[in-house]
Amino acid sequence: MRALITLDDTQIRELDRLAKKEKQSRAALIRQAIDDFLEKQSAEVAKDAFGLWGQRRMDGLVYQENIRSEW
Repeated sequence: MRALITLDDTQIRELDRLAKKEKQSRAALIRQAIDDFLEKQSAEVAKDAFGLWGQRRMDGLVYQENIRSEW
């Protein structure tokens, strides 16, 4: 898929400088930046989900036993 984006002159110059240094095209650098961004976002969502219990003071097993004792 192709996408049209608008970059300012400074961004283009910096991309060109980095592209020359890394021996890659502008497009390759932009794709890598998008991949890095998406990976970071995915990792943050996973971190948030797996850390839900982390702020609780009660041990998970104790909580489970307390809830079951109410049945």
